[in-house]
Amino acid sequence: NMKTLQKTILALAITFTTTYSFAQTAYEKAMLPKVQTIEMPKANLDDYTAQANDFARIGDKEKTLWQPYYYAALSIIKKGRELMQKNQVAQLDDVAKEAQNYIDKAEALSPNNAEIFILKKMNHGLKMIVNPMERWQTEGQAAQVALNEAKKLDPENPRISILEAEDLYYTPEQFGGSKSKGIELFKKALEQFKTYKIKSSLDPNWGQGEANYFISQAK
Repeated sequence: NMKTLQKTILALAITFTTTYSFAQTAYEKAMLPKVQTIEMPKANLDDYTAQANDFARIGDKEKTLWQPYYYAALSIIKKGRELMQKNQVAQLDDVAKEAQNYIDKAEALSPNNAEIFILKKMNHGLKMIVNPMERWQTEGQAAQVALNEAKKLDPENPRISILEAEDLYYTPEQFGGSKSKGIELFKKALEQFKTYKIKSSLDPNWGQGEANYFISQAK
């Protein structure tokens, strides 16, 4: 009978959720909502700093896990990217320095981690934007080295494709850029997301929103 079946399913669902929430550690409970909203744009720049501080506090408490510092760094890099869009590049050196501090802490806990090299690539990119002509040789090259390292460690990582897509999309054609090739790489990233396995619900999983946005703009 349908009603009994529905009741049983409901009872099972309730048991499952309660056992799951007990199984969730305090660490996961603190992290998960923040990680799930990492791609959401913030109302103002201070919110990125507040988010980074929240993650850093969790990291300082846990002491052995790289993810909190990773997300602290990502929050600050996101702040930098927003400043970049507003053409407020004078602050980017300070922002990059703050992000680097968290990157170092994450890397100390998890060396040879492609996700951390992806952050390094983004962070060098911020520093380059301060003065592209002068810093292309240094920060531009360092960004490329970091991305190559990420590729060696995790070739199918969709976030690598996203960063390559951005580079092609934003680089003027006379310097080897191409909007259409950029869009192709955003599409490749979406394909990679379908098969890419994250090790835990707290591991980096961002990028689909951005890829979808660029592809929809191109249509």
